[in-house]
Amino acid sequence: MEPVRASLVEAASLLLPVACPGCGELGEPLCRACGSALAPAPAARTLRSGLVVHSALRFEGVPAGVLRELKRGRTDLARALAPAMRAALSAAVRDAERAVFVPVPTTRRSMRSRGYRVPELLARRAGAPTVRLLRPAFAVSDQRALGRDERIRNAEGSMRAIRAGQGVAPVVVVDDVVTTGATCDEAARALRAAGYEVLGAAVAAATPRRADPRAESTTE
Repeated sequence: MEPVRASLVEAASLLLPVACPGCGELGEPLCRACGSALAPAPAARTLRSGLVVHSALRFEGVPAGVLRELKRGRTDLARALAPAMRAALSAAVRDAERAVFVPVPTTRRSMRSRGYRVPELLARRAGAPTVRLLRPAFAVSDQRALGRDERIRNAEGSMRAIRAGQGVAPVVVVDDVVTTGATCDEAARALRAAGYEVLGAAVAAATPRRADPRAESTTE
């Protein structure tokens, strides 16, 4: 039922009056100028754990506005973000013959309010099928008000793989935005603990490094 719900939300968003999430122009789901700001610019960030997170956009300006509106129900915008997501996924796979794309699990609260899973929607629009191999081990606090070290402690041990990974292709963790990397790191830890080989992580956008990581954060 989830793909059906996401399609209904997308259809409704196209019928209602909208404004461009980048510049606010009325009647434009995404104007041409703002659409050009979503052109992929692949980059990589290595976390403290050694996990490499590949992104294609900087989470600021137009890309940040588009991703925020996607989270607020504008599922039509996932198509505009597809090239960026595809570029990040391709970079994460590197030379692997095949890989399994594993989205970070969505909280029950977010699923109830949205009716769709943002990382999965982005991957699907990018043409990459996902496999749900992770589930929450316990509920975590809202990350948005937390600093870097607090996020790491908050996410630690919060995910669990639903089955063992012996004999399975290498996996790539998928999320929408990386800020401190705590969520991607925890997903990779849980997968490795279950026997999976983790190639890296792929996200649509990465928050530029700042002295205070709370700025521009959207992590659930």
